[in-house]
Amino acid sequence: MQRLLRYGRRYRLLIWQAIACSILNKIFDLAPPVLIGMALDVVIQQENSFIARFGINQIFPQLLVLSVLTAIVWGLESAFQYAYERLWRNLAQSIQHDLRLDTYAHLQDLELAFFEERSTGGLLAILNDDINQLERFLDVGANDILQITTAVTTVGIGFMVVAPNIAWMTALPMPIIVWGSFAFQRLLAPRYADVREKVSLLNSRLSNNLSGITTIKSFTTEAYELERLGRDSEAYRQSNQKAIALSAAFIPLIRIAILCGFTVTLLVGGMNVVEGRLPVGIYSSLVFMTQRLLWPLTSLGKTLDQYQRSMASTYRVMSLLDTPINIPSGHLSLPHADGAIALENVSFTYADRKPILQNLALEIPAGQTIGIAGATGSGKSTLIKLLLRFYEIQGGKITIDGIDIRDIRLKDLRRAIALVSQDVFLFHGSVLENIAYGTPEATFNEIVEAAKLAEAHEFITHLPQEYDTIVGERGQKLSGGQRQRIAIARAILKNPPILILDEATSAVDNETEAAIARSLEHITENRTTIAIAHRLSTIRNADCIYIMDGGCIVEKGKHEALLELNGIYANLWRVQTGLRG
Repeated sequence: MQRLLRYGRRYRLLIWQAIACSILNKIFDLAPPVLIGMALDVVIQQENSFIARFGINQIFPQLLVLSVLTAIVWGLESAFQYAYERLWRNLAQSIQHDLRLDTYAHLQDLELAFFEERSTGGLLAILNDDINQLERFLDVGANDILQITTAVTTVGIGFMVVAPNIAWMTALPMPIIVWGSFAFQRLLAPRYADVREKVSLLNSRLSNNLSGITTIKSFTTEAYELERLGRDSEAYRQSNQKAIALSAAFIPLIRIAILCGFTVTLLVGGMNVVEGRLPVGIYSSLVFMTQRLLWPLTSLGKTLDQYQRSMASTYRVMSLLDTPINIPSGHLSLPHADGAIALENVSFTYADRKPILQNLALEIPAGQTIGIAGATGSGKSTLIKLLLRFYEIQGGKITIDGIDIRDIRLKDLRRAIALVSQDVFLFHGSVLENIAYGTPEATFNEIVEAAKLAEAHEFITHLPQEYDTIVGERGQKLSGGQRQRIAIARAILKNPPILILDEATSAVDNETEAAIARSLEHITENRTTIAIAHRLSTIRNADCIYIMDGGCIVEKGKHEALLELNGIYANLWRVQTGLRG
C-alpha cells in the first residue's frame, strides 16, 4: 500500500480535494435525519421547539426554514457527490495509467531470459487484469472508507452530546464489527492471492492457444485444448468460490450486530421519551442515526473484499516492478560507429545448461561481410544475442570500434545494429508502418526506396491497398518471403553501420532467396555485415566464413579455402550441393 501511495504524490492536490468532497458529502448525507427530528419537534412542541429559540415562533415559518435548509442540504450533498465521484474516478484512471506505463517500461528493460522463463499470458494478466483490479478499488473503495469513518465519527460525537446514556449502548456492536472486518481481511488475503495466480494461468492458456490456433486446427486438437482450458477455468472458478464463501458470510454476521444496536436504541430511547428524559424529536433522530451509524459498516465487508482483491493484484504488479534489471545501460554515446567488432575470449552459459561459448575470439573489420555457419546449438544465434546485449556475457569482452559494449548506452548500441532474423515479427498495422518501424521520421519516398532495394516494392503495389494494406497480427496475411522482404526494407531504412542476418533466407523458396540475395548485395555495401546461415550458398561470397562447433570457431577462411581444407564446411557444402567446389 505504501508503494501504491507513492504513485499518488503527484496528484496530492486532487487527493485532498477528493477527500474533502467525500467527507462533506457524508456530513450533508447525515443531515436529513436531524431535520426530520427538528420537524417533529416543531409539530409537537410548536412555540417551544428548538427553532423557536431563534425568534421564529409561528409554526409555518419554522417549517419553511426547515424546507429551505432541506433544499440546501440536498443540493450540497448532490454537488459533493458529483465532485467526489468525478475526482476519485479520474484519480483512479490516472494512477492506473501511470502504474501500467511504469510497469511496462520496466518490463521492456528486463533481459531476454526473463521473458523466456515466463508466459506472455501471465505478464498480460498483470498489465491488464491486475491493474484493473486496483482501479476498481480506487474508484469506490477509498471513498467508502472515508465515508464510513466520517459517519461513525460524526454520529458518535452527536450521540455523546445529545444522549450520552444511550450512546454507549448503541456503540457496543462497533468493536465487534471492526474486529470482524479485519479478521475477515486476514482470512481473505491468501484466498485472493490464489485467485490472482489462477487467473494468470488461465490467461496464459488463452494467449498460448490463440497464438497457436493454426497448429491446433492442423492437428485437430480443438477438443483437447477445450478440455485443458476447462480445467484451468474450473480451477479459477473453484478458487473464486472459496473466497466468495468467506466474503459472503460477512454481511449477515454484521447485520446481527447492527440489530442489537438498533434494538437497544429503540427500546431504551423509547422508554426515555415516555419518562420525559428525552425529547421526541431527538429520539426520532437517534433512531434514524443509529441506522446511519451502523448500517454503513455492512459495506465495510464489500470494501475490504475489494481491498483484498486489489492488494493481491498490487503485490503482483509491485513484484514485477521489483524485478532487478540485470543488463544496465552504459553511459557512452555511439553517434557515428564505423562497425569494427571484436570478441575477446567471450564465454557464456545459459542458466542450468552446459557452456554455449567458451573463450570465443573473433575480429570483424569495419565494412566487411562475414558468414557464420555450424550445426544447431553451436552458439551462432547466441553470439548475436550477446552482441545486442539481450544477454550479458559472463567472461571476456565485446567491443565496437574499440569500445566495450557494456559501456555504451543500450539505445545507442542497438540503434547501430539492424537485425533481420528468420522469425520475422510484423506488427498489426499497415505495410508502411511496419517498414517505418523504428524510423518514424522517414518520408514516404524514403520508405518506397527502401522497399525497392529490398525487392519488396513490386509485390506491395499488387496488394489491395498497396502500402496501406493491413498485414494482420504477426504479418499473417503475407507469405513468409513477403514478410522477410519487409523486414529487410525495415533494416535498410534504419541505415545502421552493422547489419545482422540471422538465417534470413532459410524459410523462403529459391525465387525469394534469389531476390533477397540481390537486395543484400546492395545493402551490405559500406557496412559491417554478419550473416548466419544454414544455406551456405548465401554466404559463399563473404569476405570470411567462420565455422562454429561447441561454442568455438573451428574453421575460418574464404569459400574456396574452406573447401580445400576438406573439413566441416566442405562436408556441409557437399551435402547441400552434391558438388566439390
